[in-house]
Amino acid sequence: MKGRIGIICLFAILLGSCREHVPNPNTELTLSYYDDLRQREDHITSFKVKEALDSMIRNDNDSMLVDRRVKGYYLRHRPLVWITRKGVDSRADTLLAYLREVDSIGFSEAKFRMPQIRRDLQRMRSLDFDKRNTASKVAARLEYNLTKAYLRYVCGQRFGFVNPTDVFNRLDLRNGDSQSKVYRTLFDLKMEHPDRAFFQQALHAVRPDSLSAFLSSVSPKDPLYLSLRRTYLNPAMRRRYGATRLLINMERCRWRLSDYPHAHRRFVLVNIPANHLWAVNGDKTLTMRVASGSLETKTPLLSSYFYCMDVNPQWIIPKSIVKKSFAHRLSAGYFRSKHYFIRERATGRDIPVSQCSRAMLESGDYLVIQEGGKGNALGRIIFRFDNDFSIYLHDTSSRGVFQQEDRGVSHGCVRVEHPYELALFLLGDGRKAMAAKIAYSMQADVSPLGKKKEDLTKEQRAVADTLKRDMLVGRVKVEPKVPVFITYFTLWPSADGVLQRYDDVYGYDQVMAAWLANY
Repeated sequence: MKGRIGIICLFAILLGSCREHVPNPNTELTLSYYDDLRQREDHITSFKVKEALDSMIRNDNDSMLVDRRVKGYYLRHRPLVWITRKGVDSRADTLLAYLREVDSIGFSEAKFRMPQIRRDLQRMRSLDFDKRNTASKVAARLEYNLTKAYLRYVCGQRFGFVNPTDVFNRLDLRNGDSQSKVYRTLFDLKMEHPDRAFFQQALHAVRPDSLSAFLSSVSPKDPLYLSLRRTYLNPAMRRRYGATRLLINMERCRWRLSDYPHAHRRFVLVNIPANHLWAVNGDKTLTMRVASGSLETKTPLLSSYFYCMDVNPQWIIPKSIVKKSFAHRLSAGYFRSKHYFIRERATGRDIPVSQCSRAMLESGDYLVIQEGGKGNALGRIIFRFDNDFSIYLHDTSSRGVFQQEDRGVSHGCVRVEHPYELALFLLGDGRKAMAAKIAYSMQADVSPLGKKKEDLTKEQRAVADTLKRDMLVGRVKVEPKVPVFITYFTLWPSADGVLQRYDDVYGYDQVMAAWLANY
């Protein structure tokens, strides 16, 4: 266009020089005189770009958090991120170089608008515009799609493409009606989530001297993630383990948790799909089977610290079990055979079964408690850690459960196969005297304890006379506290580093696959 204008101006000058005595009619011309010589599709104006952006926002049906952030940014008429007066520079190429790896992590290039970005970059750089693809529309598409692809990528790689706090905590309805619903908390692992500050930081990083470093910084560094990705890239291994299963477990590794097992020398980890426990102390590992929550009463995913062990604990039976199982069994004989008793919550007084009604039990004002000792559902020892769900690891009187293939049987707690060995692990070195007391207490008949002498049977009196009371222990502190992690991986390495495949017992893989389909 400049060439055409220059030729016209030169022609006017030449005409003027040939007719010295004729007034020059072009002396008052401005650039607007040449507007009709412009190619209208080549003309970029901020108004046209904004108009095209608004149209893209109206027609974009994507509703993930990142997509809403992108729309909000441009609806507030914030500055353009990628388009400058010089067009599109090498930052777009830097981003595309990173985006090329989305295929290697199982995602679609189309979900990151890459085909359209490539076409528009070519149009912009070769000035290949037409009435359908005007310069303003191409610039707007590049601006919007580059921002969308960039934020989708950095947000997903930094925090995960699935938000487990939202997804898993809206699965199991605990109670509710048409007005309000209350769901069970199934995911309580503390983790980072993208916030306004992160999006601002990401947009601020779109500079030639910092974009590449920022894109590199958000890539997951977790060793298991890197191992799973290498496995995914191997076609034979991908067929062996399943592409979807690999991608889902890679996603779990992207979640930036507040604490990790590998941050500690000594820790306990329970993997629900494996129904297995690993107690790790440096290069030494204790392993055992566990039984966890059923499909109806899932064990929540969480992390915490063991702070104590209670030997021969009493079991305060949850209200849900009382309503379901005890309301029809209010007989002194049944309660005596199971070593149950009733206690008034407000006063702490024990109430005879004959004085308690079904309505009293269902009110929640009274507790049904099982005495500690042999036959107690919690077994001989319980391992306590802080959490909001009354979830613990414990022994069990039903030892046969560990021979079952399906060990999702509890109301949420985790039953451990070798409780004494776990107790020794938590005790640590140098507490042999306490270890001996725990061993004695876990074997002793403690049924006479806590009862009046006149209430004891003849057999219980004989037992009471033989008890070594100086060897009995109740609560044992875990010092220092030991971290515990209850996790959910359907692919997990064995002790020798070989990936093991486990059933998706709670159906979480299926839920995550549906969300990952957005990418």
